[in-house]
Amino acid sequence: MVVKSADFITSIANSARISELNKPQFAFVGRSNVGKSSLLNALCNRNKLAKTSSTPGRTRLINVFEINKSFQFIDLPGYGFALGSKKEQNAWQELIGTYLENSSNLLRVFVLVDIRHEPNEKDKQMLNYLYHYQIPFSIIATKTDKISKNLIIKNLNIISSVLSVGRDDIIATSSVKKDKLDAVWDIIEQDLKRVCNGS
Repeated sequence: MVVKSADFITSIANSARISELNKPQFAFVGRSNVGKSSLLNALCNRNKLAKTSSTPGRTRLINVFEINKSFQFIDLPGYGFALGSKKEQNAWQELIGTYLENSSNLLRVFVLVDIRHEPNEKDKQMLNYLYHYQIPFSIIATKTDKISKNLIIKNLNIISSVLSVGRDDIIATSSVKKDKLDAVWDIIEQDLKRVCNGS
């Protein structure tokens, strides 16, 4: 897909505003510092569309980006290292849950895992949550540029085993080298085509 426009639209802190999102959506979720912002920037071929941070837990809002004036990328708050009080953390998790369970325009969730680390309980809980609510999802393993090719294969096998998914169903990407971004776009295009065809 050719990205002709990619614009930041809004940040949502209140679940009451979720109903304002009225275009097809693709959500991105994962542990804090997994590389969500870098992936969004790479997919859209923009350097600063989504703000990146070296400090985990900085994204506390649902950030909305509009692509080609026709669909949206939803950057969900990271889990696992959220800064702030327990009350604030619970509020962020409630915001995510409300969005995932109530957004009628959500087509797919991309669950990001860092290929260098074994998925943890939060990652497994997220997948179980998506299974429970029958929300379509795909798994993206990020930061492949930081390890060797042999280690990529080894770690993909580990991720596959821990998350109980097929290894070939995991997209191993690098935002730096822009590896396998076309595989992500293929899924997005298929979902959009399915919606357009009314299936």
